[in-house]
Amino acid sequence: MRRLVIALLALVGVLVVADFGAAALAESAVSRQMRTQLALADDPSVRINGFPFLTQAVAGKYGSVDVDAQRISLGQLRELGVRAQLRDVQAPLPMLLGPGEKTLLVRAAEGTVRIPANDVQRLLPGIEKLRIETLDEGALEKAVDDGADVSIADLDPDEAVRLVGTSNLLGQSTEVTVIATLELVENRIRIVPQDVRLAGTDSPTIPGPVRQSLQRLFTITIDPGTLPLQVAPTKLRATPDGALEISGRARDLTLGGTTVAVGG
Repeated sequence: MRRLVIALLALVGVLVVADFGAAALAESAVSRQMRTQLALADDPSVRINGFPFLTQAVAGKYGSVDVDAQRISLGQLRELGVRAQLRDVQAPLPMLLGPGEKTLLVRAAEGTVRIPANDVQRLLPGIEKLRIETLDEGALEKAVDDGADVSIADLDPDEAVRLVGTSNLLGQSTEVTVIATLELVENRIRIVPQDVRLAGTDSPTIPGPVRQSLQRLFTITIDPGTLPLQVAPTKLRATPDGALEISGRARDLTLGGTTVAVGG
């Protein structure tokens, strides 16, 4: 009996190792395909979810596949993060592991581009130590209590952002706080200041010309490029970890070669 148990445990261990090994090979194949599909400089990280992998591989159907690529350069942006989440993927294992072009049938996909504060700061000459902060209704109401226009309290927190950075104003380094709205215009991010003030409720009023200059400076349009897999962008938000994120969804995709076919 003891030998039988040991033999069974050894067999299970071999099967687990084989399962992870096969998954790793398939993930590598999908990674190379996604590198071409997303026009990346390096192979992205790919994870085929679900265990055991081999039962999915035999059927050629995978519940979900996550693709993640970081530090992508585009124009003035240098640290873009791209994430694609594929759902209900069909890809026979012999095709994935064999030579030649890989073709994936994807029932649904979600794509996201993440823009960190460092990249936004590159678009703001003279601004240093930029922070991107989310807002809630309480924060907007407090801004009004601190002297902002009453219209600030009516902003949708999901469509607003607070930018905090340091600038040289009137000969000294000063922290500037901007409450702005986020707009999604033709796949581009537009930041429109609604309130500009110096940090601290007891700070002096910003002179009119300086305020106007800061408003113009912080009115920017960011082009993060196309979303992964031709996903149509539908959502723009500031994230709690200090970034801007644009995302959307697509359905019925055929991934293969250098093209993405979208079904009806």
